[in-house]
Amino acid sequence: MTPQAMAEQLDGREYPFVLDKGEKHFLKQQGLVVVYGASDDLMELDGAIYDEFGCYNGGTVLVDKQGPLDSWETAKDNMDTEEEFQAYFNRKRNAKQIEAIWCKDGIAWQYKTDIPHATFKIMEDGDVYCIGIVFDIKELEAT
Repeated sequence: MTPQAMAEQLDGREYPFVLDKGEKHFLKQQGLVVVYGASDDLMELDGAIYDEFGCYNGGTVLVDKQGPLDSWETAKDNMDTEEEFQAYFNRKRNAKQIEAIWCKDGIAWQYKTDIPHATFKIMEDGDVYCIGIVFDIKELEAT
């Protein structure tokens, strides 16, 4: 399945946005990642990558096929060896950025990225709550 076809299936669902267990399994099998907002502080990644990132009032995350990278401030406190530092910077060099945009044009969450993707809308009481994205994990392969 393509990101566009998946986005079409997700478009128009209501907040709170929930993927059932079968959908999550299907996304993982297809190598697709769905990115969407939850509450006022979370970027959710579901499917081939399953994680969440705190982004109160918006924020930016670097992501690779292993998932989001910790910020440098967090990562440096959790590394002890030169190899761990090298692995972090190797991942960072190849990672792609996803920016979470909070409350723009009356929409709680939107995303900006250079990763090729398709978009879908999550609705709340007839209004657009979030413009989520769907991308193929292959787009995160090292170049």
